[in-house]
Amino acid sequence: MASPARIELDKLSVEQLKGLKEQTDLEVNLLQDSLTKIRTAATRLENASAALQDLSLRPQGKKMLVPLTASLYVPGSLDDAEKVLVDVGTGYFIEKTMAQGKEYCERKINLLKSNFDELVEVATKKKAIADDMGLLLQAKLRQASPGPSS
Repeated sequence: MASPARIELDKLSVEQLKGLKEQTDLEVNLLQDSLTKIRTAATRLENASAALQDLSLRPQGKKMLVPLTASLYVPGSLDDAEKVLVDVGTGYFIEKTMAQGKEYCERKINLLKSNFDELVEVATKKKAIADDMGLLLQAKLRQASPGPSS
């Protein structure tokens, strides 16, 4: 894999450095948004995994409230705790056994955590680059501005 061309920041003009810093700051913000979304998705899957565990311990015929949305629940009863519907995205559900449902959640959680760790590393590097550009930009602006007159 070819490495991107290195830019010698100290040779850039103030305007070029400002533009590059703004672009890098935007990339850092996008990475932070992605990290937040991954964290949210992992939390939802962990909650689903915990719900599966709780569901597997309930007896058949047990009365319960079934969530239709985050704030709407309807009364229902547990018919078969060994079969669950797994939301695989875009409105598709697959019937799985309880064990397969738990394994699906764990696999997705591990994938998200792996992606999260990789993104943290990239975001940290980008943030360091943006900070370096900010310091260099400040130094160039100080250098360009006339000193106080006596």
